Amino acid sequence: MASPFYSTPFQPFVYQSPQDAVTPFQILGGEAQIVQIMLRPQERITARHGSMCYMSGFVHMDNVYVPENEAGVLQWLFGKSIASIALHNTGSTDGFVGIAAPSLSRILPIDLAQFGGEILCQPDAFLCSINDVKVNNTVDHRARNVVAGAEGFLRQKISGRGLAFIVGGGSVVQKNLEVGELLTVDISSIVAVPSSVNVQIKYNSSMRRVVFGGDNLVTAVITGPGIVFIQSLPFHRLSQRIAR
Repeated sequence: MASPFYSTPFQPFVYQSPQDAVTPFQILGGEAQIVQIMLRPQERITARHGSMCYMSGFVHMDNVYVPENEAGVLQWLFGKSIASIALHNTGSTDGFVGIAAPSLSRILPIDLAQFGGEILCQPDAFLCSINDVKVNNTVDHRARNVVAGAEGFLRQKISGRGLAFIVGGGSVVQKNLEVGELLTVDISSIVAVPSSVNVQIKYNSSMRRVVFGGDNLVTAVITGPGIVFIQSLPFHRLSQRIAR
C-alpha cells in the first residue's frame, strides 16, 4: 500500500527530543502547545517577545533588541516587534523554561542543519531557538505579490545550524516533495519551506477580486524537492472569525 499523501508527526501529546539531542526539550499539549526546554548551567536560549510562560528559579530573562541589519525598517513599519528575549540559566544546576505558542498553534522543532542551514517561514512563525540561529525578514520584490498585503510579502528567513521552534495555526501537516513534484497551496496556509523549494504565486481570479477580498484567490504553486509545512488555521483567518 502506498504511503499516505500527508504525514503528521506532531500529533503526540508529548513530543520528546531524541536522546542524543544537545538540549533536551518536550512539546506539551494539543491545540495550544508549550515547548519546555531544559537549560544547563550558563546555557541560554532566544525566544519571541512575550512568549515566556514559566521558568525555574535561577533562569533570568532579558530583552534583546535586534540589530537594524537584521530587523530593518520594514519590520517596524508593519508592526513587527524588533525585540526578543534571552533566557539565561545563571544557576549551578539544570533549569527549565516553558515557551508558549501565541495562539491555537502547533510548535514545530526544526533542525536547521537538516534543511541546508536555512528555511523560509510565514511572518511571526519564529517562537524560540537553541544555539546558532538567526532570524531575518525578507521581502519579495515582485510587485504582484504586494497585492496580497504586507503579510503576503514580508517573510521570515531562519538560518544557522541550531534548533529553531516555529508555530503553525490549527493542525500542521507536512508534504515531502520529490524533484519536480508540484503542489498547489493556499498562500496563507504555508508555514515554512526550505530554500530548495520553488514557490510561484498564482492569482485565481481577476485582480479586482484579489484586492477587494475573497477566499483562495491567491495560491502558491510549489515545486520540489523539499518538505513543505502546511497549517489548517492561519492566524488571520482565526482573527477574522473572531471579529465577525
